Amino acid sequence: MPISQDAHTVKQFDVQLANLRNMVLEMGGLVEDQIKRAIAALDEEDIAASREVIARDRLINGLQVKADEDCVSLIALRQPLGSDLRMIMSMANTVTDLERIGDGAKKIARMTLQIYDEASSLPSAKLLRDVRPMAELAGDMLHACLDALARLDVEKALTIIHDDDELDHEFQAALRRLITYMMEDSRTIGHAINVLFIIKALERIGDHCKNIAEHIVYLVEGKNIQKRRNLDANTIATLAQDGPEA
Repeated sequence: MPISQDAHTVKQFDVQLANLRNMVLEMGGLVEDQIKRAIAALDEEDIAASREVIARDRLINGLQVKADEDCVSLIALRQPLGSDLRMIMSMANTVTDLERIGDGAKKIARMTLQIYDEASSLPSAKLLRDVRPMAELAGDMLHACLDALARLDVEKALTIIHDDDELDHEFQAALRRLITYMMEDSRTIGHAINVLFIIKALERIGDHCKNIAEHIVYLVEGKNIQKRRNLDANTIATLAQDGPEA
């Protein structure tokens, strides 16, 4: 029995949606690799690796442009509704956050060049003490985001949203320590400012991971929880399970 034109169109649309989601996951994997490379280059004082991270950012930008074009094309040609429209909008928003996470990796690489290639002296170990713990936390959040996106796991997404509070706390503590170091010894100001840019980039990576987790909740449950960020964890989880908004 031949397949009807409508059935063929629906199947083709499903394939296009799957391809879009796979492209976003591919972009996420590249972004995750960039973060790892940027932190490794900082740890190892590797100038060449930092320059490579900066150069590879164009790959992320290229995927963002392609994904955005696909999203616009799907909306214009297919005029999707309901869960299909939520899928496209969630992917478009996720792509934006992934691109900005990639910018964070590039920022870390640039600060590594400032510290180890352009400065006349090396920073003390105490200035960099908070970078590794924050990088591990931000990296774990990003990995969990991509896993939740691949599995459409709302429960994991909600956990990520609350993990961002821990990263924010780490950033505030690190910021206070950097200010103390600069007040105690003005010679550390140059390096301390570079480190400040690094930990701020990591804190922003956490914010974008939180955004992606919220996009996942919207995609699966139809709930926009971004406007309820001031609510406690249990309330947000309950709202996410209440069903789509009217």
